[in-house]
Amino acid sequence: MLRLPEFHLLQPQSLSEALALLAADPQNTSILAGGTDLLPNMKRRQQTPKRLISLRHLDELKKITVTEDEIVLGGSARLRDIEDHPQLAHEARALTQAVSQIATVHIRGSATIGGNLCLDTRCDYYNQSEPWRQAIGYCKKKDGDICWVATSSPRCLAVSSTDAAPALMALGARVQLCSSNDDRELLLVDLYHNDGISYLTKRPDELLTKIWIPRKPGLRSTYWKLRRRGAFDFPLLGVAVALRLSADGNVSEASLALGAVSSRPLLLDDAARLLIGNPLSDELISAVADAAYPSAKPMDHADLSLSYRKGMVRSLVCSALREVRGDDMTQERQRLMRMMG
Repeated sequence: MLRLPEFHLLQPQSLSEALALLAADPQNTSILAGGTDLLPNMKRRQQTPKRLISLRHLDELKKITVTEDEIVLGGSARLRDIEDHPQLAHEARALTQAVSQIATVHIRGSATIGGNLCLDTRCDYYNQSEPWRQAIGYCKKKDGDICWVATSSPRCLAVSSTDAAPALMALGARVQLCSSNDDRELLLVDLYHNDGISYLTKRPDELLTKIWIPRKPGLRSTYWKLRRRGAFDFPLLGVAVALRLSADGNVSEASLALGAVSSRPLLLDDAARLLIGNPLSDELISAVADAAYPSAKPMDHADLSLSYRKGMVRSLVCSALREVRGDDMTQERQRLMRMMG
C-alpha cells in the first residue's frame, strides 16, 4: 500500500488568509482542492510538499456565475457542477463535453476546474511508484537528470493531460491568478509553458481563482477525446473546436485547440484562420485537418503508439468540424468509444 508522506494541513477560512499562508512558504506548499491528482502524486513521492493549504472552506471559489457578458467559474468549482450546468451545456458545449469525459462520476464530484487546468504533466517514466523510478535512476522531471523519453533532450517531455484546457482555450477563456501582493488576469493560453517540468506560468505564490468564458450568441463548440479505455482515462489526444457562422453560412469566427500532444495545450491559430470567410465544406474541413496535423508532436511516453496518436489528429479534427457544422456524429462517437474498449 502506498502511503502519504507527512505534511502539515492548513485550513484557511478566507481567500486572503489562504494567500497569506501560501506567501509564507510557496516553495514547500501545495494547494489542496479536490486532491484527485495531488494526493496520488504524493503517494508516489512525485510531489512532497511539507504544507497543504485546503480550499475546502472557501465557498466563494466554488461558484458558477452567469453575467450579461460572461460565465464565471470559481477555481474550485467542481467538475460535476460544470458538467450539469444548463447554461454551460448550451453556450460552452466543448467544456461540458470535455469535463464529462474526465475520470469517473465519483472523481468529478471532488475534482475542480482549477485543478484540471493546473494538472501535472504525465509520462510513462514519471507516473510510477517511487521504487520503480528509483530503479531506473529517476528522470529529469523528478530527482534525476535524464529525460528517458529522449535522453539527449535538454528539457522534460512529459505531456499535458488536461481535458478542460483545450476546450476553454477554444472558447477564449481568461483566468485570474491571485497572490498576497497582487492579482493578474491572462488568457488561458498564456498560462502554459511548453516544458514538462515548468509547464505553468503561474508563480508558486499564486492561486488560480477564476475563469471567465465570454458569452457569444451563436457560438458552436465541441470536444473530441482519444483514450485507451472508454472511461476513467487520461487523454491521448484532445481536439476542441469553437466557431460561429454568419447569416450567409460562412465561418465568421473560429478557434481550434489540441491537447495531450505536447507539454502544453496548443491553440492552432493558423489552421483556424483557414475557416474564416468560407463555408464548412468537406474540402475545407479536410484542409484544416491537414493544417492541424503538423502541430501535433506526440512522443513515445504514453499509451498507444505515437504514430497512431498523431494520425488520429486528422480524424478527430474532421469529426469535430463536422459536428459543429451540424452533422449527426452520434455513430462516429460510438465507434470511437468501441475502438477504445
